Amino acid sequence: MEKKQTTGATGTRRRGGRGARERILKAAAELFYEEGIHATGVARLAEKAEVSSRTFYQHFPSKNALVEEYLKTFDEQISRNFDELLNGSGLSPQEQLLSVFNKVAEDPMTPSAASVMRGCPFHNAAVEAAGSMPDVTGLVQRYKQRFVERLADIAAEAGAQDPQHLGWQLAVLVEGATALSTSLDSDRPGHAAVEAARVLIHNAVPSTPTPR
Repeated sequence: MEKKQTTGATGTRRRGGRGARERILKAAAELFYEEGIHATGVARLAEKAEVSSRTFYQHFPSKNALVEEYLKTFDEQISRNFDELLNGSGLSPQEQLLSVFNKVAEDPMTPSAASVMRGCPFHNAAVEAAGSMPDVTGLVQRYKQRFVERLADIAAEAGAQDPQHLGWQLAVLVEGATALSTSLDSDRPGHAAVEAARVLIHNAVPSTPTPR
């Protein structure tokens, strides 16, 4: 049974008990993405999640531990979205590769419905970690490497002459489009990336029509 809400000295309503961990993770997903990891303190997270600092530390021994769990949770979400996008779609491998760019252009894979674009949460975490959070850096590197490998696997299915090279080219294109969209707070780079991806895929896969 969830604990009754209590009101602290500042008037903020606090809730513990069942669902506290999920609320903390949801708060982290929103605040880390929109306001930044370093700019978001434990007090701000606890306030957003409507928990006490004591409850926060019962679920996460440190803010770094929360950052790691936030990235793991987002990784799982993106993996599910990626699988749903490709599995059972009836698309050819070439069309599957292009669908990744259509997804980036039309529905950026961000952890919250933010009013502005903040780019890839993993890239943001790598920049903010800046060598100070090695476990976070490792999570980011593994995520990015898996993404390249997934693209290369699909490129191999499509018959690319050098699937690893195409996988890397497409991954760089995704990263660049996401970064520029963040800088400009615009979805235009994502749509431009779709056109560039068509050319790369067409040139890498012999004797195939340009994907539409």
